[in-house]
Amino acid sequence: MSKDGEKSGWKEYVWNPRTREFLGRTASSWGLILLFYIVFYIFLAGLFALTMYVMLQTLDDHKPTWQDRLSTPGMVIRPKADETYEIVYDIQSTETWDMYAQALDKFLAPYNNSVQAENNNECTPDQYFLQEDSGDVKNNPKRSCQFNRTILDDCSGINDRYYGYQMGQPCIIIKLNRVIGMLPGKDGQAPFVTCAAKREDSDKIGEMMYFPPNGTFNLMYYPYYGKKAQVNYSQPLVAVKFLNITTNEDVNIECRINANNIPTGSERDKFAGRVSFKLRINTN
Repeated sequence: MSKDGEKSGWKEYVWNPRTREFLGRTASSWGLILLFYIVFYIFLAGLFALTMYVMLQTLDDHKPTWQDRLSTPGMVIRPKADETYEIVYDIQSTETWDMYAQALDKFLAPYNNSVQAENNNECTPDQYFLQEDSGDVKNNPKRSCQFNRTILDDCSGINDRYYGYQMGQPCIIIKLNRVIGMLPGKDGQAPFVTCAAKREDSDKIGEMMYFPPNGTFNLMYYPYYGKKAQVNYSQPLVAVKFLNITTNEDVNIECRINANNIPTGSERDKFAGRVSFKLRINTN
């Protein structure tokens, strides 16, 4: 008997035909609750949309409003076989070094003189290429300076399509990471790259040649205004050619950016203003 009573009580709670209540509420009560939540969520959606609209009004399509810029930009090398930054090959085995030559060909294709002449401008060297906006009038799109592949001379891949790898005199190309608004160097002194072997390998690195001469990043390629504002921007490059590096041994090398207004990178970030890699050339 008690079970029948409990069953009847549950049935009446779900639907009570006498009071016409569903789950303890009348239709008007459910209607008011539904109306409240509809109005509540419409208000939340409207508040969110208004907040997003106000925030978007503060943004510039071509330049970040707020920029947590690193004081020291990162450096990377090409070719890059993997994340370990190791370049290892055998002079006698073409397939071990041809992939590096192909990677450099692909990387340097946008720097072909014909492409640069079509997309970019000839600029005055040794001075910043400033293109400031005039109040609310945006100076966009901004022009970019030519960086012709031929600047890299023996490491351009034009006279030597294998970039010296087949002779045991490989080329490594270095670039600085893009940082919007950065003006590296001051008082007309351009930043430049220097490479050296780690302490334990100091007698193995031999002679090096830099292209452009002295391994400089010319000031005319700065500042960088961003991908949207400066669509055809070509990052300046520095190539290092190792002329008589010790073969059949690992040589650990570190290249650094030197500028009178860029602080030396910290030990915590190995890519801040420098890049380290291992070079091994086998001959047997």
